[in-house]
Amino acid sequence: MSVLETQPPRFTADEVARIANQVFGVQGTATDLGSERDATFLIDDGRGGAIVKISNPGEDGAVLDLEAAAIEHVRRIDPELPVARPLAGRATFEGHHVRLFERLRGRTGGPTLSDDAVRTFAETHARLNLALRSFFHPAAGRDLLWNLAHTPRLRPLLDAIDDRERRAVAERVLDTFEARVAPRWPHLRAHVVHADFTLGNVLLDENDRIAAIVDFGDCAWSAQVADFAVALASLLRGRQNDDVFRVGRLAVDGYASRIPFEPDELAVLGHLVAARLAMIVAISAWRVRRYPENAEYIQAEDDESWALLEHFDGLGPETVAHELGAPAATRPTGELAQRRADALGALLTPLTYTKPVHVVRGEGVWLYEADGSRLLDAYNNVPVIGHCHPRVTEAVVRQTRRLNTHARYLYEPLVELAERLLATMPSDAGLDTVMFVNSGSEANDMAWRIATAAAEARGAVVTEHAYHGVTEAIADLSPEEWPSGYRPANVTRIPVPGLQLDPDVDGLAATFLDFGLTSDGIWTPSAEEARALVDRTHEAGGLFVADEVQAGYGRLGDHLWAFAGYGITPDIVTLGKPMGNGYPVAAVITRKDIVERFPFAGEVFSTFGGNPVAAQAALAVLDVIEDERLVAHSAHVGAQLIDELRSLSLDVRGRGLLVGVQLGSPAEAARAVDRLRETGILIGRTGPRSDVLKIRPPLVFGEEHTRLLVSAAQVSLSHGD
Repeated sequence: MSVLETQPPRFTADEVARIANQVFGVQGTATDLGSERDATFLIDDGRGGAIVKISNPGEDGAVLDLEAAAIEHVRRIDPELPVARPLAGRATFEGHHVRLFERLRGRTGGPTLSDDAVRTFAETHARLNLALRSFFHPAAGRDLLWNLAHTPRLRPLLDAIDDRERRAVAERVLDTFEARVAPRWPHLRAHVVHADFTLGNVLLDENDRIAAIVDFGDCAWSAQVADFAVALASLLRGRQNDDVFRVGRLAVDGYASRIPFEPDELAVLGHLVAARLAMIVAISAWRVRRYPENAEYIQAEDDESWALLEHFDGLGPETVAHELGAPAATRPTGELAQRRADALGALLTPLTYTKPVHVVRGEGVWLYEADGSRLLDAYNNVPVIGHCHPRVTEAVVRQTRRLNTHARYLYEPLVELAERLLATMPSDAGLDTVMFVNSGSEANDMAWRIATAAAEARGAVVTEHAYHGVTEAIADLSPEEWPSGYRPANVTRIPVPGLQLDPDVDGLAATFLDFGLTSDGIWTPSAEEARALVDRTHEAGGLFVADEVQAGYGRLGDHLWAFAGYGITPDIVTLGKPMGNGYPVAAVITRKDIVERFPFAGEVFSTFGGNPVAAQAALAVLDVIEDERLVAHSAHVGAQLIDELRSLSLDVRGRGLLVGVQLGSPAEAARAVDRLRETGILIGRTGPRSDVLKIRPPLVFGEEHTRLLVSAAQVSLSHGD
């Protein structure tokens, strides 16, 4: 029989006092502390006292060895944790296992714990799990009903709940567990845990901090988040309904400050708390029928547990789960699109496709929609090394946990990133100064400010349909964004292809060039055209700005930076979109002699520019590009893609993984983009007439993805009107 089915030990206080003296040589009066299945007494010897535990007859001696070993392991790993230690080895008395533990002082707590005490309670729990995660004992696989892994086994016990409505509440909790938790259980982190880290098993000091951790009696192998759910249920019982989830989230924060939760753990946490509450009331009802004489102790937590269970039941399991950290349920695409239009539509650009792409996650070259469909992303250059690359996501998370601040403080990632970027510039370019900002628009805006100050002029040269950003100044340098009839007087546009600049241009501050000519329809100028444009810019007294936001980071397949493939030396280089693989970070790279002509030199500051997290993201991107040899990969796969598209008798332009397909009209291009989206391929449109298909995938795009795209293009572009 299990310990929950075996009659608990029956000893009087006087008998326990004699046992303590006879077995351990401890003399004093005994006071019953109460226990569910054992006999637990305080022995007051006038010198601090001790705790005697007389185990249930059904208890396996190996399990008691597990408890002792776990305690010693915790004390060795984290000596500052106040764990009550055994004072003597396990003994036997009249067939019962008897143990002696040190007495630690404190008081029990309840739902009046302060916010800070709640956080500290949960943080201490996490410390205990950090200490236990390297511990194992053969008896840890014990079969104890209190382990939340066994929640489905509560069903036969529900008959002991007399109230029909309450029994139905508990049944719904079990239904949710089986549907939402059981399938995820094998994926949850697990190790030996305390399994009963509750307010009843800790003692608090005068500041409500944990002064003692006692009773490892439920110690077992279980899911770590289930162990936390046990503690969380204890913290939430007795709270007012309108305060339950606020306090719960504070506890989650406290625990996560030491052990961050995984997504699956947060998805099931609310359901596990409900399961713990259902377990309390179900086991209580079942045991009271068996041992009515111990009803007061057994039912001590019932009222508060039922109150919280019924509150949860009224809200529904999805709401409870979300309030405790699970992602909100995905809304229908149409509803979400309408909400977007209502809240953002007056300014934000329309959605790209006729059928909106409703994405919920990404991985590599793939995006996944709310309905589970998978889309091949051949459009986004922001995730340059692939959506959610683990090197970047982990770099961001690790640094976020450690420190994030601004550039008026000294920290390594900022300096390392600046040095790494400068080292990638051509050795003869003289580019020796970096300024970090947050976006390509900001980078180009800073470049424009520097150029106008250095040249003491306001003239700009850009290509016919260029795009360089959204700030007020840079929008004037982005003809793609100009409303009808808008023509800034200080901006000269040059034709694409050709890049012919009138040698008589006056008052020039800077020429901006995207070497992929992406917004102009994706052209690759000749080296002679590019060099001539740089020369004419300098002859006119202006600075040449290489805008690497779209074509940089190896996209053209020749070098890390597109301008390097043309053998030219820009005065300023701007970086943006792909720099952090989706994390906002951008940069301006130039020469000290240019910066020294800028009146704000030494005074420029961006609160978030180059912050430690952004810098770590950018460093990770550079590492991955190098480690995965993505520049050469871009050249190889891009050449294959261009060749195979040309084999379809298409007018194809581009280099590396920046590819344009010229179609006959904007309408034809729009239809092709939508048809490809329907087949699971994402591309875009570009050019002055939006009649060029823009293919610009993450650089991890491979040969197998090329085949998928070309096959889909063959079908989609063969359709008539």
